[in-house]
Amino acid sequence: MRGVVFDGKQAEVVDDLEIRAPGPGEVLVTVGAAGLCHSDLSVIDGTIPFPVPVVLGHEGAGVVEAVGAGVTHVAPGDHVALSTIANCGTCGECHRGRPTMCRRAIGMPDQPFSRGGTPVYQFAANSAFAERTVVKAVQAVKIPDDIPLTSAALIGCAVVTGVGAVLNRARVGRGDTVVVIGAGGIGLNVLQGARIAGAATIVAVDANPEKEAVARRFGATHFLSSTEGVRDILPPGADHAFECVGRVELVREAVDLLDRHGQAVLLGMPTATAEASFVVSSMFLDKSILGCRYGSSRPQRDFALYADLYRTGHLLLDELVTATYALEDFDKAVADAGAGRVARGVLTF
Repeated sequence: MRGVVFDGKQAEVVDDLEIRAPGPGEVLVTVGAAGLCHSDLSVIDGTIPFPVPVVLGHEGAGVVEAVGAGVTHVAPGDHVALSTIANCGTCGECHRGRPTMCRRAIGMPDQPFSRGGTPVYQFAANSAFAERTVVKAVQAVKIPDDIPLTSAALIGCAVVTGVGAVLNRARVGRGDTVVVIGAGGIGLNVLQGARIAGAATIVAVDANPEKEAVARRFGATHFLSSTEGVRDILPPGADHAFECVGRVELVREAVDLLDRHGQAVLLGMPTATAEASFVVSSMFLDKSILGCRYGSSRPQRDFALYADLYRTGHLLLDELVTATYALEDFDKAVADAGAGRVARGVLTF
C-alpha cells in the first residue's frame, strides 16, 4: 500500500505500507482525497514534535471499506469525512459536549501501520496520506455521496478549524466586526465563517496582495497587506481578531487591534515553546485571548452542518481547492504549500 512516511529526517512516498484490519469500534477507510495542511509541514520541520516513523496526513475523505464490531452508523460503501478527534465518548469532557478536550484523545498515538514488520505511527489519529487508514468509528462522519471527495476532505481540518472557531469558540454575532490575520486555508474559512455568521465588517490581512481576490470571494469586505490600516477601517477596534499564521508578533497585533470586550482567537501554530506578550492593562477593558482546538467542534454534528451549508451554496469548498496532486507528486505539493501558492493543495488517490 502507498503512503507518505516521515522518518524524522525526510518525508517520502513509499509503497510497502501495511495496515491492520479494523477492530471493535473502528472503521477501515479507502482514502479518496487528502488536503495538505501546514500542520503536516510542521511535523516535517519539527514545529510539531511527533514520534517517528509516522504516516502523515490528517485532512481526508474516502469510502468505508470495512467496519469493526459494534459500528452501526456507517457501513461499507458510505462516503465519509475524517475527523482527527478520536474522543472516547465517555469522559467528563465528552459528556459536556467538548470532545476536542477529551484527555484520552490527546498524546496517545496508535500504530495501525507497519513496514517490514516495524510498527509505524498514525498522525493525528488519522494518517490520510495513505491509500487506506483505520480510524475510530467516531472519526468517520457520513457525508452525502454527491460532495466531491476532494472538497469533502477539507471539512476535516481547514473548514472545521476556521468556521468552527467563528461559530463555536468566538460566537461571532450578526453585525460584529472581524479581523482575520492570514488568508491561507484556515484564514479563508474564518472569513467565510464570519460571513455566514453575519458579521458586518470583515477585514482580511495578508502580506501577499495576490490573495485579495480569493479573500473577498470568501467574505472579506476589506483587504490589507498589514495590520497598520485596520484602525482606519475600524477606529474603535475589532470585536474579534483571529490570528491564523502562528507568529507571536501577530498574536500581539491581534490583541492590540481589539475594541473593548473584544476577543483575540489564536489559530496559527507557532513552535511548542513560543511565548507571546501583550499589555496587561489593556485586558481590563474586558478583552479576551482565546485558544481554540479544532474549531471547538463536535465533528459528528458540525461536519453534517457544513455539508448542508455546502449543498445550499452558503459554504465554499470547491473554491478552496487550488490544485490537486497525485500522491507521487507529494514533494511538489509541499513546495507549493510552503511558497503560499495554494489555498489548499489536495492529494488524490
